[in-house]
Amino acid sequence: MRNSETWFRVGTGAFGALLVLIVVGIGFELTRQSMLSIAKFGFEFWRTSTWDPVAGQFGALPFIWGTLYSSILALLIATPISLGIAIFISELCPDVLRQPLVFLTELLAAIPSIVYGLWGIFVLVPAVRALEIWTPEPLRHLPLFSGPPLGVGMLAAAAILAVMVIPFISSVAREVLRTVPAAQREAAYALGATRFEAIRAALFYARTGIVGAVMLGFGRALGETMAVTMVIGNSPKVTASLFAPQYTMAAVIANEFTEAADPLYVNALIEIGLVLFVITLAINVLSRLLIVAMTSASRRAPALVEDDAAETAA
Repeated sequence: MRNSETWFRVGTGAFGALLVLIVVGIGFELTRQSMLSIAKFGFEFWRTSTWDPVAGQFGALPFIWGTLYSSILALLIATPISLGIAIFISELCPDVLRQPLVFLTELLAAIPSIVYGLWGIFVLVPAVRALEIWTPEPLRHLPLFSGPPLGVGMLAAAAILAVMVIPFISSVAREVLRTVPAAQREAAYALGATRFEAIRAALFYARTGIVGAVMLGFGRALGETMAVTMVIGNSPKVTASLFAPQYTMAAVIANEFTEAADPLYVNALIEIGLVLFVITLAINVLSRLLIVAMTSASRRAPALVEDDAAETAA
């Protein structure tokens, strides 16, 4: 009996170690395959914006900017919508509609990226173009709204990313809200809270899981390739404009890797993959630290309340 438990522990530990080896192996191989670019450009590769394969000059700043800009903008659009969907399904939805809405939400997550891209070309791009044309002239002089009325650009990419991450964030947030103890809501109602106040209390209780859901959506947006490539315009520029064509790290790899013949060109594209890998890891580590900090703060709060009550009683 004891031997079987030992082997079970060793076997499951090996599976856990395999995950670590896979992550380390990916990082090692990306680094090894991009050494030519790393040796020539160093950290300037992260800070320069020149991308000229003919002259052999490569800088990843436009792609880093485009990836982070589009992902953050998509989160700003998707997070309130996703939380609204999660709250409605878990707290307010009639029973007869709950399961169909859950099914439709999960169905959105199963749609292939290329289908989203086609939908973006035929629906989002014309809508964004119309929005650009109807933008008041005074606003068009601002850096945020400058650019030609093409339809393809940062706003279209952020909108399609928002649609793609909504099912991930809303599904996880919905499950997190379901784990809130019923006693939390009952206590709120017993104290005279309205339904809105009880739901707000449940959101506060589940805030750690909701942050995790948002970060999951962020990671999904960072690595999206095909749909973004089809609507972002693919222009290596660093600009704050919502309407100007831009580029992302995943998109430039998908577009140019098969055309790269020079070894330095190939190494530069692989180094962009390494940069995306590092940024994704850093964001996930920061999100975990944020969740741990929030969890620790929520655990300390009851203890502080009890200490204050004890001091008052004394």
